[in-house]
Amino acid sequence: MRAPIGDFGTATPAPDCLEELTDPVADAVRHWGGSVPADRILYVETDPQWADTAVFVEHYGRDLLEKSANCVVVAGKRGGDTTLAACVVLSTTRVDVNGVVRRQLGARKASFAAMDTAVGETGMEYGGITPIGLPAAWPVLVDSAVVDLPWVLVGSGLRRGKLLVPGKAFAGLPGAVVLEGLGV
Repeated sequence: MRAPIGDFGTATPAPDCLEELTDPVADAVRHWGGSVPADRILYVETDPQWADTAVFVEHYGRDLLEKSANCVVVAGKRGGDTTLAACVVLSTTRVDVNGVVRRQLGARKASFAAMDTAVGETGMEYGGITPIGLPAAWPVLVDSAVVDLPWVLVGSGLRRGKLLVPGKAFAGLPGAVVLEGLGV
């Protein structure tokens, strides 16, 4: 099938290529319960050498810059407690960690989680973390601009592939909270 965005060879419905995904992402697709059917989540194979955003859009389509989202893991701290969460924002913006995220998590301090923590807790590769398949207890903070897009390119859990996801699907993820101004 042809990908709805970008210049990819083919796009495969995620339920048809679970072996290409990390275990947490494959399990999330296998047990999908969102309002958007799981077969509307598409997998595209990409070359990890082109994973950096600037190089990626040069190779797979300049229009992808405005249709891509980053998923970053943050840690909110209050007293001795730490809350891990994911933030999903358009790749043309940055996460408002010290404002929106800190307030949403009720934290005194918020920062990006250490790479080892992000990788260890998600079971995904750094640079490929996706909001699909994150630990169920985590808040998934999603910028409203992501939900408004017809299609969004996001990580697949690995650096060698991406997912093309209808924007409204992000609002239905476990723990999802859609926020205005998360990406600035």
